[in-house]
Amino acid sequence: MNRSGPPFAITRRRLIQGSCLAGAAALSERLLFASSPGAAPPDDLSPPDKSLFYRPADAWVGDVIPFYEDGLYRIFYLHDWRDPAHHGRGSSWYQVATRDFVRFENIGEALPRGTPEDADPSVATGCVIHVKGQYHAFYTGYSSVRKKQGLPEQGICHAVSDDLVHWRKLPEHTFFPDEHLYGKDAWRDPFVFWNEQAEEYWMLCAARLTSGPHRRRGCIGLCTSTDLERWTVLPPFYAPSLFEDHECPDLFRLGDWWYLIFSEFSDQTVTRYRMSRSIEGPWITPKVDTFDGRAFYAAKTAGDDKRRVLFGWIPTRNENRDAAIWNWGGNLGVHEITQLPDGTLGVKMPATIRDTMQVPFPLRRGISVGDVEERNGILQLHGRERFAAQSFGDMPARCRIEAVLSFSDGTRRCGLMLHGDPTLNTGYSLRLDVDRKRCVVEAYPRPDGNSPYLSGLERPLHLAPGKRFKLSVLIDDNITIGYIDDRVALTSRMNILQSSTGRYLLLRSDSGQ
Repeated sequence: MNRSGPPFAITRRRLIQGSCLAGAAALSERLLFASSPGAAPPDDLSPPDKSLFYRPADAWVGDVIPFYEDGLYRIFYLHDWRDPAHHGRGSSWYQVATRDFVRFENIGEALPRGTPEDADPSVATGCVIHVKGQYHAFYTGYSSVRKKQGLPEQGICHAVSDDLVHWRKLPEHTFFPDEHLYGKDAWRDPFVFWNEQAEEYWMLCAARLTSGPHRRRGCIGLCTSTDLERWTVLPPFYAPSLFEDHECPDLFRLGDWWYLIFSEFSDQTVTRYRMSRSIEGPWITPKVDTFDGRAFYAAKTAGDDKRRVLFGWIPTRNENRDAAIWNWGGNLGVHEITQLPDGTLGVKMPATIRDTMQVPFPLRRGISVGDVEERNGILQLHGRERFAAQSFGDMPARCRIEAVLSFSDGTRRCGLMLHGDPTLNTGYSLRLDVDRKRCVVEAYPRPDGNSPYLSGLERPLHLAPGKRFKLSVLIDDNITIGYIDDRVALTSRMNILQSSTGRYLLLRSDSGQ
């Protein structure tokens, strides 16, 4: 038979329920699929949560404030009730603990909301540090009462603890922006660290300049202190005049590089980073300055000088509809940061999450569409100016997919189809547009009837023909995260699967050349 386009192939391997290896556009090396949890939980932590992506039973996860100590990640987060009639307005800090990002111990409420007369009737984002045997939480207090009085709505507050569980607020330490330097409408998300060079504590916070286009006034404010009680407000630490806000700032060092992280919503609603050889800058914007897409936000890190883990929230959508607006808050998302040889950052699936999916699941060929052949154990999809796909039947609601792939020169698109039906008329694609150097999430039927892929669910991706790359996909109900080569991540929610007639896994190749 004459072949008019490059092949798309995978080596026939078994599937693991909770893990899956798959092929892409022209030549895939192996496909693996896995699902059931494997390792037992540590003695002091609870059994696996109902979801791989933590969410409290009666609420949602908002901004995350991670703290790492002695192998344990204590994850403080804004508890989002979404039920003002029964729980009032505003958020408070809750805490869970984990060693593996799969099993969580629920510690409960850490910082409750204050009264309407206090500076913190709503308790928002901040940080936790350990100094001389005592833990300090710096956090944002929101007060609508102050706003109605013409005063700054947001203030930076302080609390202390001896055990990270019981906290004592210190309202006398609350302070507000110096309005000669910063606007009064933004003064939140404090991040505190000891600056060894300056021999004092530095605080970074989300602030705004007093002049300039409103959508460009966002900056990272700077305060200094010698005792963590009295703070001197200084000019901005970073003020590029690019975004309306620089939310949830974070700073850490890996090797010879410093990294500054923040989130913004006025351009793309993503978490971004900058890099510098010095804490004093200049701060360089890498070619790809994001970690994920629209469905992973307000990310902050925790870890040591050798390993950093990135924690953010995966937003829900109104009424679980793909075309609906994104909500604030959702489920906890976790990426492990990888440092590339040039100092730029990527992310990968944490090994503890990957290893919880180790039970093999049979890989069975189902329906083929287009030009598909198997040769020497390699399944090839030929798709020049045409579509080709291979079904592997039902996929579990919770699984991990792993793939080593390659594609031939001239290939335009390839990828995985997820949560599809037997007719291929309904479902999603984690689509690699190799000609446009991007990865996107596509839904069909199109939720809004028009867009070729789901808005905001796009990442830059540069792949070379003939070169192998790894694709890892983590799926739990309607949440999916795709990782490519341990450097690019794309998180999404796939909601129409709730009404699908099946959950089918397929490989696809189209417009190969």
